[in-house]
This record gives sequence, C-alpha cells and structure tokens, in this order.
Amino acid sequence: MPIINVNMMEGRTSEQKEALIKAVAEAVMTSIGAPEENIRVLITEFPKSHWGIGTLPAHKAGR
Repeated sequence: MPIINVNMMEGRTSEQKEALIKAVAEAVMTSIGAPEENIRVLITEFPKSHWGIGTLPAHKAGR
C-alpha cells in the first residue's frame, strides 16, 4: 500500500488540495501500477512561522 506524505505551508484551498491528491495518486498508479484503492495521500500543513527558508521563517522571508 503506497503511502505518500506531502508536507507544505498552509494557505492552499480545499480545491487545490483535492487536485494535488488526485495528481499524486494518478502518478503513483501510472508509475508503479498501484491500484487506486490502495493509495493513501496524506497532506500535512505547517504555519509559515514553522517553515524555514534559509535562515528565516517563511513568514519573514516573504513567502
């Protein structure tokens, strides 16, 4: 059972996250032939203050 973890900064819409889940699952089905019902896609969102870019938190780095 493929389990794909996606870590990203918060701020995407539900529609964007649904599109991401679909695209990732389709890529797994195509690339390794996993059946759709066996694929799990987990999205973990982090506040920008918890995400570092270089030496700065993302919210101070202008992201």
